[in-house]
Amino acid sequence: MLGSPFMKEIISALLCLSFTAAVPTSPPPLDAPTAERFARLALACVDREYPNKLSHLLNSDADVAPPRKLTPAFCGCYDWHSSVHGHWLLARLARTFPQASFAKEARETLRHHLTSENMKAEAAYLRVRGRQSFERPYGLAWFLQLSVELHEWDDPLARELSQNLRPLEEVVVDHLSNWLPKLSQPVRIGEHDQTAFALGLIIDYARNRGNDLLAKVATDAARKFFFRDRDCPLAYEPSGEDFLSPCLGEADVMRRVLPPNEYGTWLSSFMPQIPTKPGMEWFPVVVSPDRSDPKLAHLDGLNLSRAWMLEGMASGLPEDDPRCETLRATADAHQRAGLAAVTGEHYEGGHWLGSFAVYLTTQRGRASQAKTTRQD
Repeated sequence: MLGSPFMKEIISALLCLSFTAAVPTSPPPLDAPTAERFARLALACVDREYPNKLSHLLNSDADVAPPRKLTPAFCGCYDWHSSVHGHWLLARLARTFPQASFAKEARETLRHHLTSENMKAEAAYLRVRGRQSFERPYGLAWFLQLSVELHEWDDPLARELSQNLRPLEEVVVDHLSNWLPKLSQPVRIGEHDQTAFALGLIIDYARNRGNDLLAKVATDAARKFFFRDRDCPLAYEPSGEDFLSPCLGEADVMRRVLPPNEYGTWLSSFMPQIPTKPGMEWFPVVVSPDRSDPKLAHLDGLNLSRAWMLEGMASGLPEDDPRCETLRATADAHQRAGLAAVTGEHYEGGHWLGSFAVYLTTQRGRASQAKTTRQD
């Protein structure tokens, strides 16, 4: 038993935790060779149509078609949302490393997929009766991140593609704007339907693009759902197929909504478990028991998303808050464990983990925060 691969992974993770708890050093920043490795994961899947997990409503026989006919821009990477954030990954890395060897291929892939014709077809797909909940909220929120990335990128191709996205962007904003005021309770799970994570991406988009109405709708929803929450049951996490933390997701969106002092007070009531001295025993990293299983591979992504949420929480607190050191040390341990799992060995994780790794290592969520006041 002790010699099994699973037990070796557990022992390795525990040793990593012990070392990091004693020496909380930050992981190195993203470099060009690592960026290349992540970019190759996306380039290997955005044109790979099968296997494909469809979330597709059939209204008639006419709706029976392969993914490339249904959603021509985002038909690869196993499912629609993974294709969307795979394209975001390529834009993010080509923008960040414009001279890298993968940049030209990434740009050509974006140019080939994000055409005006394809975006009109994607928008038409979402407008069909009964599809107002398609990829809501996770995939739609990631699409807004793609829109932000292209909008911020000072590049002729990015400006062209940003304009191409407009028809689908309008439908996505409309679907989310109509849905959020109707949502009576948040969805508090660790998978795609989680409300808190999507609200964070939506708020970042709305503030970046100056959409005051959507920003208000999203921040009002966050306050309505989460402001009165207390004593998050962190000990119940993780569930066996989580790739997002319900507790941390909530804390990460609220740092976008509340100013630092108010956020610190709220966090004391919501997550009193956070130690004021660094120590990893309060929130250990997780280990996937089978990385070839599409659902069980989620746990590798959980380490990555926990890392960026912990960093986000620290950034939302006053600089002298004693919890900041603990949050950052815990984030470092999760980042190390999460990045070690982004190997591409299994397509079940390789088609999406690179996006999570890039979101974390390029501090996309933190970059969005720098543009906001969090006092809506």
